[in-house]
Amino acid sequence: MMGFLNLEKFKVEVRENISKMIKIKSKDEITKMARAAEIVRDVLFELENIIKPGISTIELDTFAEKFILNQGAIPGFKGLYGFPATLCVSINDEVVHGIPGNRKLVNGDIIGIDVGSIYDGFYGDHAKTFPVGDIDADKEKLIDVTKECLLRGIREARPGKRIGDIGHAIQTYAESFGFGVVKELVGHGIGEKLHEEPQIPNYGDKNTGDIIKEGMCFAIEPMINFGSDEIFTKTDNWTICTKDGFPSAHFEHTITIDKEGPKILTI
Repeated sequence: MMGFLNLEKFKVEVRENISKMIKIKSKDEITKMARAAEIVRDVLFELENIIKPGISTIELDTFAEKFILNQGAIPGFKGLYGFPATLCVSINDEVVHGIPGNRKLVNGDIIGIDVGSIYDGFYGDHAKTFPVGDIDADKEKLIDVTKECLLRGIREARPGKRIGDIGHAIQTYAESFGFGVVKELVGHGIGEKLHEEPQIPNYGDKNTGDIIKEGMCFAIEPMINFGSDEIFTKTDNWTICTKDGFPSAHFEHTITIDKEGPKILTI
């Protein structure tokens, strides 16, 4: 679940709930985070096996909540800033923060699922976009490019590099396909709080921003639109959609930085 840069409803709330400084995690803290990350990894693995035409998004949410609780963890999103569910489920032109309900998936949809867990006081955060049945070539390309954007961003998260290097890698790859990079929504530091410093935009310039150091932990999460980067929020005050109605995809990993480079905890 990403932080917000410019959306009026959240910019004060989120900034008040993240640290003023970038926290360096101890090995013990990273071990706890790794378990939280494993749980959300496993949730999405299990959900992928039941995503199919005809299933409702509330059924997916119920399954995920039960799974997380059975692992001795707590759903990380439910109740956070007032969000009412365990999963964020976003279909087709919905970018992020869709609320689970009675809507049933149909063949040709794509669904982005974002899930968090809290284990022993530490968060894990993970998102993937899945095809529902058979999808068209445009949606398939969007998913593939967004997934690669995430990997390219992660590769830049090395000691001595800067936060802007992550966003630059994501932006340049996405825009080379003519896709829009959502700019109001960002990745973030993660630890005892879901949203910690630093904010990690999915765009930017090389050699700008905070210096990346060993022991930092990030949730990197490109949100890439097939068309324009413009978005709007639905009347539920949560679901964010593309303005032009074209589809959007979202992938996210929780990572830690060690001396050799980035280590993905949600893999």
